[in-house]
Amino acid sequence: MDKIIRWTLGVLLVILIVFVSVFSYQLFIERAYRSSLSSTYFYSCVITTSAPLANVTLFIPVPADPSGNSPVVAGFSAGEIGGVPSSWDVTLYDTGKATLVKMTTPLITPPTGTGPYRVNMTAALKSGRVIDTQDPVNNSALFRPVEKLVQVPCPQGPVYGGNPVCHQYVTSLYADYQTVPDASVTISETLTGRNSWNIFGPESNEYQTSVSLQMSGPHQGWVTMSGTLADHIGTYDIP
Repeated sequence: MDKIIRWTLGVLLVILIVFVSVFSYQLFIERAYRSSLSSTYFYSCVITTSAPLANVTLFIPVPADPSGNSPVVAGFSAGEIGGVPSSWDVTLYDTGKATLVKMTTPLITPPTGTGPYRVNMTAALKSGRVIDTQDPVNNSALFRPVEKLVQVPCPQGPVYGGNPVCHQYVTSLYADYQTVPDASVTISETLTGRNSWNIFGPESNEYQTSVSLQMSGPHQGWVTMSGTLADHIGTYDIP
């Protein structure tokens, strides 16, 4: 009888130790994830021109969620976007369907003999919440309005990690400026929304989107930008 009791107590003790160990491990994993979790938007906007532009007015899409909110919008509002020329006037506009940044300047002049003039605006902006990298169209910042969204095959090769899903779409930009007929003007924007953490090593998931266009000669009016989107990038094996 004593042997049965000792055996039973031994089994219960082993079960208790295993339970405590599993619980402690799960608690460690969760705490390590929460304490190291960081959600960040990485934004860039590049404008290039091969010739001087006069009386420039641009309405450029700013990445925002369907409600018009994002750290990028707040960054423009607070003047936290690096690389914006000090002589440019910058104002945010909410159209109801999209958030645009209006940029105006009397003159853009490429330096003589140094090739195209290039403005590179960038920012790394913290998000106050975990970024939805699986369904950014409905829940995260994108260049809006997102129109003609279609799923397409992702590029071949080790371009993205995990099991990405890729799309193409279009959005709109307004440009008004005078220039010579053979001038080439390019505008491109990119955005990456990334969640990163470290438990036993660095891990992350993200989505990437970009829009771009090229214009020739003087311009006045709305123009379509071609866009790409890749989501579900990285790992989703998280606590």
